[in-house]
Amino acid sequence: MRFFAIRRTAWSWSISALILISATSATAQARDAVIVLDANATGSIFDGLGAVSAGASSRLLIDYPEPQRSEILDYLFKPGYGASIQHLKVEVGCDVNSTDGSEPSHMRSQTDHDFTRGYEWWLMEEARKRNPDIILDVLPWGAPGWIGNGHLYSNDMADYIAEFLEGAKKIHHLNIQYVGVWNERMFDGTYVKELAHVLAKHHLDTKIVCCDAYSGIPWGEWGVVEAIKADPDLKDAVSAIGVHYPRERNSPSTPPEARKLGKPLWSSEDQPNPGSGPFVSRDWPVGGRILAKQYISNYIDEGFTKTEIWSPITSYYDNLAAPNSGWMFANTPWSGHYDVQGTIWATAHTTQFAQPGWQYLDSASGRIGKSISYVSLMSPNRKDWSVVLETIDATAPQQLSFDLQNGLSQSTVHVWQTDDSHTFEKVTDIAVLNGHFSYTFSPHALYSLTNTSGQGKGRAIPPPAQPFPFPYRDDFEDTKIGRSPRYLADQDGAFEVHPCHQREGRCLEQMILERPIPWAPLPDPFTLAGDASWENYAVSIDVQIPPFGAATLIGRIDSADVFKDREALFPSGYVLKVRADGHWELLSSQYKKPTATLANGVLGDLSLGWHRLELKFHGHSITANLDSTRLSTVNDDSHARGMVALGSDWNPVQFDNLAVSNDSGTGLNFTPLQR
Repeated sequence: MRFFAIRRTAWSWSISALILISATSATAQARDAVIVLDANATGSIFDGLGAVSAGASSRLLIDYPEPQRSEILDYLFKPGYGASIQHLKVEVGCDVNSTDGSEPSHMRSQTDHDFTRGYEWWLMEEARKRNPDIILDVLPWGAPGWIGNGHLYSNDMADYIAEFLEGAKKIHHLNIQYVGVWNERMFDGTYVKELAHVLAKHHLDTKIVCCDAYSGIPWGEWGVVEAIKADPDLKDAVSAIGVHYPRERNSPSTPPEARKLGKPLWSSEDQPNPGSGPFVSRDWPVGGRILAKQYISNYIDEGFTKTEIWSPITSYYDNLAAPNSGWMFANTPWSGHYDVQGTIWATAHTTQFAQPGWQYLDSASGRIGKSISYVSLMSPNRKDWSVVLETIDATAPQQLSFDLQNGLSQSTVHVWQTDDSHTFEKVTDIAVLNGHFSYTFSPHALYSLTNTSGQGKGRAIPPPAQPFPFPYRDDFEDTKIGRSPRYLADQDGAFEVHPCHQREGRCLEQMILERPIPWAPLPDPFTLAGDASWENYAVSIDVQIPPFGAATLIGRIDSADVFKDREALFPSGYVLKVRADGHWELLSSQYKKPTATLANGVLGDLSLGWHRLELKFHGHSITANLDSTRLSTVNDDSHARGMVALGSDWNPVQFDNLAVSNDSGTGLNFTPLQR
């Protein structure tokens, strides 16, 4: 997963397009082209369009109420309704930050096996419930610390993956067809072969995708190609070549040697981005248009038969890394609001008109000038067909003619269109006469033409967005044992509800005691919630700190993007850190700046019993309290507003009675949120 430098390349390959140009009237803006769809034409097999739920990008989706949660899932996965996702890749969690949070591990030790943690199992089940034919794929971003004595490429890791795949089958009845190696890290051919061996030993038919690399690592995204050429066993172990963000360089990407391997080539993580820089809007005029061109060019230029987008849905807080990465936007579960963005319909123009297993028709895929690109596909029955065509850069209407040959259906042609005036609408039907039809295409549009039926557009309407609930309180009593509370988003480590120590009821506990093997920067464990606009408020939490441990309470978090400062232990905000030995600090943490100590001191032993931490913010005044004692009041203007978090070091700190109120500390006596 990449977001701090989005990539582009453009590699042109020769395609033998049979396009016949004939003269038109003097008033025509361009010459009429004839595109021949021939059932005897050659072309690669289409492997589908998909999405990557990873990096905690789907965290808040499971917290949505019904019916909105099901409506969102329908827009993503239900055939003939929305994006109709054909391939879903999810992260194999390991309790380490992988972009916008940490996803739970199924094996926190060699003897631990829990295949119910987290939400990716649920997401895969919901996807398959809606589309039984969806292709499932998994990929690790890191590993628990016990793996391979700190080395991911190990037999421990191969067994860890095999256990995940077996748990998917036995517990969730999910057959996962593909598995990757390590997200955007230099591959290890010996490990890839070991993984293939372990999968075979476990009688798993899951195939290996290698190696989800990008241009910023040694050997680049295509380094595995030469290794496969030199090692027949490695070639046998790998079923598909997957690369990330192939267009970053604005230069040729797919090397000729990759095509000669005879293996599917996939853009296994991609984005509708115009180049390096921040993520673009997902509405039609920006992200939708980019993606419309990208899906087509990924085949005709790069030879990719599958494209997977990170992420299916932006379901994480805005102040985390890479906001707005998803086809949809849904990160306010308390309101039920979501946004079906233009990239959903840009995707539907392919997924609702061709299925994995269809064949590209190379003689009817290509470009007309510099303003029109298109692909044509044929179903396995060699009768049904679809054409996806974009005129994004065109400046005038263009009439094109189509000839259907060698058994392709000549039934009525249905034309679907998306542009500034239409959003995935069937705009007309065309009769075919003697295998021939014509149509005039408007500029700045995306079209699908097909003889098939079953396409459709979801009509569910979400409620309006609402701010995060204020005042806010959670005593964790309504959260199931072993689960994460609603709205709290773990950023490192794992915060789960378990029976309290030294008091009755349920408490939140940080569960990870050994630093995992990271992919992203590795701050100390923390979990956050709230509203980025909060200014003057009080936040408090009960803590039970084990010997040698430390607890943190954080407020006015204005950024929790861990990639802004790879060395930072905390998000950008005010941090009250209290150690079991009584040492405490009030800190201002700012990315790319030294952490400032605003106040500190020493109290007695705090490892016995429970204590209450509190931070109050009013203007430039910040007050830190412990139990009934004011630790310090300071003036500082480093952070004006932001969210709240609670955290720890890598110890089993427990938390209870989280509360956020006005800055006087009142407003805490209200009913906890219902679950």
